[in-house]
Amino acid sequence: MPKHNECQILITGAGITGLTIARELISRGEEDILIIEKEAGLGFHASGRNSGVLHAGIYYTPDTLKARFCIEGNRLMKEYCLEKGMTLKQTGKVIVAKNDSEIPGIYELKRRADLSGAKSVIVDEQELSGIEPYATTCEKALFSPNTAVFKPMEILNALASDLAGSKKVRVYYNTAFIKPGRNHTALTSTGLIHFKKFINAAGAYADKIAHQFGVAKEYAILPFKGTYKRLDRQKKFLVNGNIYPVPDLRNPFLGVHFTHTADDWVYIGPTAIPAFGRENYRILDGWDAETLLILYRDALMFLKDPVFRYSAVEEIKKYSSRFVFSEAKKLLKGLELKDVEDGDKSGIRAQLINRETGKLAMDFLLIQEGDSLHILNAVSPAFTSSMAFARYAVSGFVTA
Repeated sequence: MPKHNECQILITGAGITGLTIARELISRGEEDILIIEKEAGLGFHASGRNSGVLHAGIYYTPDTLKARFCIEGNRLMKEYCLEKGMTLKQTGKVIVAKNDSEIPGIYELKRRADLSGAKSVIVDEQELSGIEPYATTCEKALFSPNTAVFKPMEILNALASDLAGSKKVRVYYNTAFIKPGRNHTALTSTGLIHFKKFINAAGAYADKIAHQFGVAKEYAILPFKGTYKRLDRQKKFLVNGNIYPVPDLRNPFLGVHFTHTADDWVYIGPTAIPAFGRENYRILDGWDAETLLILYRDALMFLKDPVFRYSAVEEIKKYSSRFVFSEAKKLLKGLELKDVEDGDKSGIRAQLINRETGKLAMDFLLIQEGDSLHILNAVSPAFTSSMAFARYAVSGFVTA
């Protein structure tokens, strides 16, 4: 029997990445795995606050980990939902062009999808009306039939239950990682833990932990806040599934869009506003000693990167319901300002920045150093990709 303060593999973070990695480890014969989670339960942060969209992998260039694992992750997550009888609505998604200058973007997304193996179809306005009757586009749109919606907390709870049932994984809640110690130990808020291998899946704090292990020091988190509006319940019929604009592919954000969630709400958003802290969900929440440093990084990016500067200015406008409405109206016929109300959720995107180049990281980042493995920039589509990514992450790190 393992001791309370000992384990073979220690995982920091019980989000979707930590849980699916633990699941993959036990499928490879590993046991005596301990996950520590600083919160009192699951889903307090990104894994429980995301939009609930199972992405189909059409945005990413084929040379990226996002492209490599999103499609397979989509399939694996759907299979898991069906196996467990969980909520899964295969609604599809359309990407529409607001004007003729965005039509080339439709074809670029189609090209990327084809290269990555993601299913997509270019449709005209008449065909679009058969999928999303109230969506509007300029001549062409891209239809992604494999996009679906799910309930994140259902999946997190099911994974945690499976892990507990295996008798090979323990999860300690209210246990925060503080720092690594000597001889394969970790100091936590509840004491010292001995381990053989360490996996950093700490989400918004993954960079800090990596730095303590002496790796990824050129990277830091630059948090962005995602807030949502939503449609009045009486107008949810306007959106069947997901309606997205053609994104600016120079940055990782997808613009104001509509999602008909598995909870039967239609959300509009999210924003991607520079945040003041790693847990800055509301105006004054999450401010701490790091806030000034984050603001400094924001200022440098604003001065040095014209794409970031343009995006930041545009995103700040989204604090205004009128501006969100004006953007949303370009995608949807029949929308009125009175139909848009404040949403009840917000999230933080733990976006990684390379401090040496001043550029946002556009892909997942995985760094192995000895007996430690660090997963950075686990942002969208991290939930969708998680089961496929977990296979890749642990291969070579542990012996099957």
